[in-house]
Amino acid sequence: MKYIAIAALFWFSTASAQEISCNNAEVKDAFTLALETVDINVRRGILAAGAEYGGEWTRDIAINSWNGVSLLRPRVAERSLWSVTIMRDTIGHQYWDKILWAIAAYHHYLVTGDREFLSQAYRCSANTINELEKTTFDETSGLFMGPSVFNDGIAGYPEPIYEPGNYSSSVLDFKNSSRIKCLSTNCVYYGAYSALCEMSIILQERDRVVAEYREKAESLKQNILKHFYDPDKNRCNYLLDQNGKADSSQEALGLSFAVIFGIVGREQADALMRHAHVSKFGVTSIYPDFPRYSASKPGRHNNIIWPMVEGFFAGAARIAGVDSAFTREFFSLTHLALDPDKGDYDFREVYNPYTGKPDGGYQDWGADKRDFHWESCRLQTWSATAYLSMVLNGIMGFRFDQHSISFEPFMPAEIDSIALRGISYRKATLNIAIRGEGKIIKKFSVDGRARNEHSIDARIEGSHDIVIDLESAK
Repeated sequence: MKYIAIAALFWFSTASAQEISCNNAEVKDAFTLALETVDINVRRGILAAGAEYGGEWTRDIAINSWNGVSLLRPRVAERSLWSVTIMRDTIGHQYWDKILWAIAAYHHYLVTGDREFLSQAYRCSANTINELEKTTFDETSGLFMGPSVFNDGIAGYPEPIYEPGNYSSSVLDFKNSSRIKCLSTNCVYYGAYSALCEMSIILQERDRVVAEYREKAESLKQNILKHFYDPDKNRCNYLLDQNGKADSSQEALGLSFAVIFGIVGREQADALMRHAHVSKFGVTSIYPDFPRYSASKPGRHNNIIWPMVEGFFAGAARIAGVDSAFTREFFSLTHLALDPDKGDYDFREVYNPYTGKPDGGYQDWGADKRDFHWESCRLQTWSATAYLSMVLNGIMGFRFDQHSISFEPFMPAEIDSIALRGISYRKATLNIAIRGEGKIIKKFSVDGRARNEHSIDARIEGSHDIVIDLESAK
C-alpha cells in the first residue's frame, strides 16, 4: 500500500471548504466537476435539471437532493423540494413517480435535523400518497399503476405499450401507459411508505398511523416479489403490461431500488448485482434493445447509459457487497465525464453504450420527426449528483439515520487516500479523511482520539476531524 504525500493530502487546516483531496487526480477532478455542475445549475435558488433544462421536474429535484445536494447545499435542496409542491400541501408534477419526493424529504431531515421541515414534509407526503392510493393503486395486483421511474419517453417501453403509428415522444400519449405496473415505480412507493413510517414515528403520530404505513409497506413488498421477482432465475422483470403479461427486460433502476430499499434479501441482492448485464461503458437503463432499436439506433430510454441510473446501480452494488460492480461503475462514470472522446469534462445526460460518446438516442417526436436522434444535453445535474453519491455514499460510506451518521467506506485499489473538508452535518462541520484500501476499518479516530464506534452522534456540534484507516481482507 502506498501513501503518497499523505501529509499534504490530510492537512485539514489548509483545505478549502468542501474541496476534495485525493491521490487519484481523475477522481478529484470528477468530484470537483460534479459539485461545480450543481452550483452552475442553481437558478434563483432552485436547482435546475441541467444547463438545457429548467427546474420543474419533481423526480430530478428529489433525486438530486437525495444524492448529495441536501448534504452539500441544504438550502438549495430545501427550496428546490418545496418548489415542486402545491402550496406545501401536496407534491406536484408528473404523477407516477413524484412520490420520490417523500424519500428525498425524509433524507433531507436525516442530514439537517430540521424538525419543522420534517413536520411540513410529512403532511405533504401523507396527503399525496392518500391521493395516489385513490387514483393509481390496483386492488387486484396490489401494485401501483403507471410508467417506470423517469421514463417519460416512449422509447422506454416495448409493444403493446408502444403502438406503431403513434409518433408522440411522451409515454402519456399512449393509451395503455396508465394501466401498466413497473418495478422501479413500485419500489419507490415501498420506499415512500417506509419513509412515511419513520417520519410518523419521529413526529410521534398515533400508533395506528405508524402501523398502517408499516402494513402497507409490507404488503406492497410481498406483491413486488410476487409479480416481479423470479426466484428460479433470480432476476427481476421490468413491468406488467396492460394485459398483465410480464416483460422480462432488465430495468437497472428497478433492480437497484429493489436492493437499496431491502425488498430483496442479501443473497438475492448479491446474485442480482453479480449477474446483471452491463455494457462496456456501464450499465444501461433497460436491456436488451427493443426490436425497433439496435446498436446503430439505440433507444433514448432503452439500452443506453443514463449516469443517474449508473449512480443508483453503484449504490445498490455497495449495499449488496459486490464491490467489483461498484468499482466498475464508479470508474466508468469517471471516464464518461472526463475523457476527451466522451464527456470531455462535462457530465452529459446520456451516453452510447457501444462507443461511450454522448448520445441522446432515438425516439419519435411527432410525425415529422420519426426516429428522431435526440441530443445528450450538457451539464446534466443528476449525472453529476450520481457521481457525488458514488463518492459520498460509496467510497466514503456515509450512512444517515435519525440518531447518527456512521461510516462504511470502501477504497478501490486505484485510490490510496481521500479527504473532504467542510461537510455540514446538522449543527456540526466534519472534516473526513480516509486512507488505505478495502473496507475493513482498522482505526477510527475523532479529533485524534481512537474510538470503537464508527459513527458520530447527531447531537454533535462544532468542527471535528475524522480519520479512518482501512485495510484489505487477507
